[in-house]
Amino acid sequence: MTHPPLRSEAAELHLSHQPAPEDLERPGRRQLSPADAALMEQKVRKVEVAISLVLRVGVLVSVLVIAVGLGLMFAHHRAYLPLQGDFSYRQLTSGTTPFPHSMASLARALARGDGRGVVVLGVLVLILTPVLRVAVGVVSFLYEHDLPMALVTLYVLAVLVGSFLLAGV
Repeated sequence: MTHPPLRSEAAELHLSHQPAPEDLERPGRRQLSPADAALMEQKVRKVEVAISLVLRVGVLVSVLVIAVGLGLMFAHHRAYLPLQGDFSYRQLTSGTTPFPHSMASLARALARGDGRGVVVLGVLVLILTPVLRVAVGVVSFLYEHDLPMALVTLYVLAVLVGSFLLAGV
């Protein structure tokens, strides 16, 4: 009884990364030249860096805005500063605390320099960061000339923006 020759792990690994013959013959699918593949790799890398930058900057800006808002809150309300005493921190988190609940009240709070308004602005920036990431996704798919994915991502962006508008934000 003869056994088939054993393949080395390196040969298996090399064979596993080869495209299947039916994938190469699929209509509408063309093989990229090494130069085109390198160009596409560069485009993908640029898109990944842009998306990463949007997310990092969005989170950093929101943290800084919230920190400034907290500083303003403690500066304007000295009773918040002591960790002991008769002040109850439950007042800050109760439903009756006058945090801005609409864009108009947020604008008024920011105009007054109210720390609570600045904190709400920071939270709003944090919420809008992933929405901006989806918008960057639309632009990136257009940059990569991937129209079907750009349209799908544009639909997702429209649903996100529509949900904010319907919620009355």
